[in-house]
Amino acid sequence: MSITSAIVLYAVIWFIVFFIAIPIRLKTQGDLGEIVPGTQAGAPEVHELKKKAWITTFVTLVIWGISCAVIISGTLTMKDIDIFNRMGS
Repeated sequence: MSITSAIVLYAVIWFIVFFIAIPIRLKTQGDLGEIVPGTQAGAPEVHELKKKAWITTFVTLVIWGISCAVIISGTLTMKDIDIFNRMGS
């Protein structure tokens, strides 16, 4: 795996984990009962994005490390996941 591939893999995993983490413990204006006129009740009030970004970074490092180890070791190859046998034997 090249450096560019490793960086792209990290970025993809980071964004997937971040989009999963965003709605966790999100408090909306409707939840807090303080709706600003002209906004929806579902607008976030307390989102803690900085904290979630740091947690996402550390979780992604673990997932990325495991993914890189599997890719580099050759434990799982494309032929192993080719269920329709399109790559030949």
